Amino acid sequence: MNGNAPLRLGVIGCGNISGIYFKNLPTFEAIEVVACADLKPELSAAVEAANPSIKAVTTDQILADDSIDIVLNLTQPGYHFEVMKAGIGAGKHVYGEKPLSIEHRDAAELLELADDAGVRVGCAPDTFLGAGIQTCRELIDAGAIGRPVAATAFFTTPGHERWHPAPAFYYQVGGGPMLDMGPYYLTALVNLLGPAVSVSGTARITYPERTITSEPLNGTKINVEVPTHVTGAVSFANGAVATVMTSFDVWGAELPWLEIYGSEGTLSVPDPNTFGGPVRLLRSTTGKWEEVPVTRRFSENSRGLGVADMAGGIATDRLHRASGELAAHVLEIMQAFGTSSDSGRRIDLESTCARPEALPDDLIGLR
Repeated sequence: MNGNAPLRLGVIGCGNISGIYFKNLPTFEAIEVVACADLKPELSAAVEAANPSIKAVTTDQILADDSIDIVLNLTQPGYHFEVMKAGIGAGKHVYGEKPLSIEHRDAAELLELADDAGVRVGCAPDTFLGAGIQTCRELIDAGAIGRPVAATAFFTTPGHERWHPAPAFYYQVGGGPMLDMGPYYLTALVNLLGPAVSVSGTARITYPERTITSEPLNGTKINVEVPTHVTGAVSFANGAVATVMTSFDVWGAELPWLEIYGSEGTLSVPDPNTFGGPVRLLRSTTGKWEEVPVTRRFSENSRGLGVADMAGGIATDRLHRASGELAAHVLEIMQAFGTSSDSGRRIDLESTCARPEALPDDLIGLR
């Protein structure tokens, strides 16, 4: 990056999630999207048709282009490791959709390769940088609920085959409710509470076969390869304990998304798959819930915020928040649920990470 020039970014993967990135990325001063690629050339061609400044090329062309600083990997989870590794091998900073990879050992390899190459790794989710969870972070850091003691995190749905046009990968290795939705909840918890130290979990496959009811594959059968109901407890280095459940097997529930229980109150955290509120606080002195105004920026769908923060960090030599270390630690936590379930024992985690710095409300520049 020269002077105040934005970092040039090439996108690999133009599928379902890419639309919101292509909408949001041009609004951030720190980055400029210049190229895109997909295994289905018609998808990248459609991006160029809608955005003429973004050229549809091949993955190899993005990797070989010395003018591209960052590879943004929006492929399906099974391709995350190889695409990120190729980007690092090409001397580029890499940022990917969650999870960082489908195996923690591969995530650790990516971080080692990036360190050797002198490039950065970032990874979604970046929803924890949004107005809602950053407001919660501010409240916790200010002592509004005292010392954090415990937490709960719940994600429930009857399954993605009801709405996704090609949902099979959610039920294959690399999918499942924990690897799909766990990153949002566990990244939020690490942001609010700090790193974890151990996991005790149990998991099951409830329906060995699922039937797609969405179009265009309505009626197609899916063989389920991974647990679809995962639950357990996460112990954090600060002493707090979180009860976590992610499930594709629940038709309806009235559970909270995230709650943090402190020595002097309770904090109701908004849906960690969104950027906004509401934020609610119960203080021990009143015993009543109050809604906390969410006045920070980025309360709308701001996917891409994490890669913009990484680009700004590269330009100014500061740490970025949606980091590879954070994503790798969250991946180990998620995989530990299955390992614990299979072994019948608590899993002590090998990785850790720094608690991400809070995001100043005026740090990220917008066009």
